[in-house]
Amino acid sequence: MNRGNIFEQIPANLEEEVFEILVQANQLKIERIVSKGHTSPEVGWYDQEQNEWVMVLRGEATVAFENEKPVHLKEGSYIDIAAHKKHKVVKTHKEKETIWLAVHYK
Repeated sequence: MNRGNIFEQIPANLEEEVFEILVQANQLKIERIVSKGHTSPEVGWYDQEQNEWVMVLRGEATVAFENEKPVHLKEGSYIDIAAHKKHKVVKTHKEKETIWLAVHYK
């Protein structure tokens, strides 16, 4: 049995963004991401093979899309990003953790 608490066991040192796979089976992956001031690299975009549904559980973030206005996500906000839709994280909260729940699926 796989169990835990999404808000627990957050590393004290968040120099690097944390990616933790919670469930993975067939064409599904669910992960917790913990950011604290982290952003995507300035150059380039994520261009993923799978769809990604993502929700901000705590904190806030801004996601930019190629040739579109950025989307601000606050606690409870979610977005479904289609496969190959170019995007990147341009802002997360610098003083407190942003905890994401990401579901990657075909």
